[in-house]
Amino acid sequence: MTAYVSGGKLLLAIVALAMGGVGIGVTEFAMMGLLQEGAADLEVGYAQMGLMISAYAIGVVVGAPVLTALAAKIPRKRAVQLLILFFTLANLSSFFAPDYNTMLVTRFLAGLPHGAYFGLAGVLAGSLVPATMRGRAIAWVMLGLSVANVAGVPLVTRLGQEYGWRSMFLVVTAIGVLTAVLISLFVPWRKTDAGASIRRELTALKSAQVWLAMLTGIVGFGGFFAVYSYISPTLTEEAGLPIELVPLALALYGVGMVVGSLAGGRLADWSIFGAIKL
Repeated sequence: MTAYVSGGKLLLAIVALAMGGVGIGVTEFAMMGLLQEGAADLEVGYAQMGLMISAYAIGVVVGAPVLTALAAKIPRKRAVQLLILFFTLANLSSFFAPDYNTMLVTRFLAGLPHGAYFGLAGVLAGSLVPATMRGRAIAWVMLGLSVANVAGVPLVTRLGQEYGWRSMFLVVTAIGVLTAVLISLFVPWRKTDAGASIRRELTALKSAQVWLAMLTGIVGFGGFFAVYSYISPTLTEEAGLPIELVPLALALYGVGMVVGSLAGGRLADWSIFGAIKL
């Protein structure tokens, strides 16, 4: 019988897993807030700099199903440790990237573990609590992404404006190392599913419902990123806001994400499909 975790032990385990979401959120969204600075440093236009965001996103699309399937037989704690370490090294390589083309490659590599990390970390968090709390446990892990947008992204954006946009990669590297340490210390081990295999993971793609669910995510997130990717030049050049206010706008965006994550997790425990409709 699975032993559930509660109290302080559960809090520490959730914080450890959510910290990875903070790092992922910072590297994903701070890039958008520092798009102008990055374009100037690499001597490219906004459209070319936007491809940095696309390269990361392509990495997410490729890595999520592939790495999740490959991790099927690995204990989930070990899998999330390996994913966050890969993520950390990829971001560090972005800091040292000498030119635009190399940076595109490193951004692609940094995106590879993104989806797999959230998927496996969410499942791992859900396994720590009873079924009636699983929606909230998964939402708490995802809350790391929201917290990144409230605090991490605005702070790193401001840091990048003052000390160079590449400084964001050093911050993300530090968060990644901290996450790996916290997971090692506070997240309990869970046995691997005896029947797990790459083939079984891939059979899910035979389901029309799985494809419809993915399509829903593609449309929703596609609309979100179409706006967010160019939020910095939109706010400064179209809305006329001073560039110093960009971090504040990013923080307000993040507050909405925190509220949505907390409400969504509780609603999911009430009714998954009801929550989606709302």
